[in-house]
Amino acid sequence: MSKLDYLFESINVVPKNKELYLSALTHPSCNANGKCKHQDYDRLEFMGDAVLGYVTADLAFKLHPEMEEGKLTKLRSNIVQRSSLANYARSIHLEAYIHANKSFTEETLRESDKILEDVFEALIGAIYMDLGLKKAYKHVEKFVYNDIKDGSLAEVIDYKTKLQEAFQAEHREALQYVLVKKTGSDNDPTFTMKVMYSNICLGQGIGHSKKLAEQAAAKDALSKMGK
Repeated sequence: MSKLDYLFESINVVPKNKELYLSALTHPSCNANGKCKHQDYDRLEFMGDAVLGYVTADLAFKLHPEMEEGKLTKLRSNIVQRSSLANYARSIHLEAYIHANKSFTEETLRESDKILEDVFEALIGAIYMDLGLKKAYKHVEKFVYNDIKDGSLAEVIDYKTKLQEAFQAEHREALQYVLVKKTGSDNDPTFTMKVMYSNICLGQGIGHSKKLAEQAAAKDALSKMGK
């Protein structure tokens, strides 16, 4: 079994045209050196972005008949923002399958929200172009359903940004969010996250998605700081 086949197996995709997926996983840096030009993920990223927006809007509309337009827009925006998509990509270890210039290590790719966002969107675009909207819809739904169902993302105050801004004034090291534990079923999980600074736990929070648990941890840290 090839490396790419492991990815197909993990995301439950039976491809018809593997070349599409190879393009989706190819960083533009592969075209930087040498005479050989490769198809990279730029065009498929464009298509995947459109599919993501549609599926997220459709699910939000159906799951939250009580929400007005402004809250639906906020919920969709929080789902499709860069950090969310990068974390979805990390959940399937997508960084391990990306083809990039040798200057990019797997660790570098794993830490890059921008690259992971782009490749995640491109992968969705490849699924759509290869297998159609129904299969692409189901693929996106697996990642976003719980976050959309929770719905509180439409109301969330961005405590993570507030905490980061509070720290940037005095400290240079980045804050880190670490998973403590996950409990419950796949359809109704509960995550416990802690926010760390220089190996010191600043706060801890619980939520039905990692995103909400991170926000709760940041809120806890701000509260302890008197913010």
